[in-house]
Amino acid sequence: MYRYSLRLSFFFLVLATVYAGLTAFSDGQVLWCERPFKTTPIPILKRIAFGSCAHQKKQEYILGEIAKLKPDLMVYLGDNIYADTKDMRVMREKYGMLSCKPEFRKLLQATNVIATWDDHDYGQDDAGSEYPMKKESKEMFLEFWNEPKNSDRYKHDGIYTSYYYGDSAHRVQIILLDLRSFRSPLIGKDYHYQINNDSLAYMMNAEEWAWLKAELQKPARIRLIGSGTQFCTDPNGWETWGNFPREQERMFDLIKSTRAEGVVFMSGDVHYAELSVRKVKGLYPIWDMTASGLTQVEFKSSHNQYRVGKTINSRNFGMIDIDWDKADPELLIRGYDFAARERIVQTVKLSELKF
Repeated sequence: MYRYSLRLSFFFLVLATVYAGLTAFSDGQVLWCERPFKTTPIPILKRIAFGSCAHQKKQEYILGEIAKLKPDLMVYLGDNIYADTKDMRVMREKYGMLSCKPEFRKLLQATNVIATWDDHDYGQDDAGSEYPMKKESKEMFLEFWNEPKNSDRYKHDGIYTSYYYGDSAHRVQIILLDLRSFRSPLIGKDYHYQINNDSLAYMMNAEEWAWLKAELQKPARIRLIGSGTQFCTDPNGWETWGNFPREQERMFDLIKSTRAEGVVFMSGDVHYAELSVRKVKGLYPIWDMTASGLTQVEFKSSHNQYRVGKTINSRNFGMIDIDWDKADPELLIRGYDFAARERIVQTVKLSELKF
């Protein structure tokens, strides 16, 4: 009887722990709450929400605001949890906390969700290829985000991938980069990172660059590139593509050489939202909407000469609406604050994203 009572008490303790949004254990295994991923096909993609930087211990009520806007798709751009560990049990516990959040589960039921990672859910703050647990972290990432077992993500190092939505007249390609697994170590100290012009310094390895080139050569009318790190900014002491100017220039050159039209970047990482645009010779304007963070906030924004308008220094998320009904389809790029108020609004015609 005593043993039965202990078992029953343990059962209710586990149940209470899970529903409290924490993690529970069974035979040493961290349990995750069921994650009701929506798998309904999207015939024509019209509304894409995106965001980044969400601490598992903080309430993510902003996900409810995203769900109310009824996006067809939600893109997580990294720092989806703050793991910061080499201990995979600890990482699993933190994923468990996210899995049990009611607001996260409701979002999964409301819309399709896809994800890439940044440094904190990769496993170490500001880390690149030097992080020693990248393979174990990748396995857990793919498991948590319900990656299909036949996915190409299992067949190569890193987690980069792409998705296609709509018929040929409405085709949207979403490219999710991996800017952690192969990136060269940063030069300098935290928040004072320096430019690295070494010809052997990389954001992505040769295989990922070759994959990206092939992707940009595939037919699509709109190409949304998910980058955990800001793309359009100059070096500012923090992490950015600008720390590796040769790689940043390589991206511009690749878009030009492949004649890939309709490219827009979605980025995260910095804990505030802003819209940037780069105008490079021989290339149409490249827009980069940064949405960061879902829970994390930085009240001081870094200098950015390419910024359009003001920043959002509160919890925030991004949205891109595609108006396919217009003769010249339009992209409505927006940044929302914690109360789902529009704070950044920019309309871009598809004809403006052509050579």
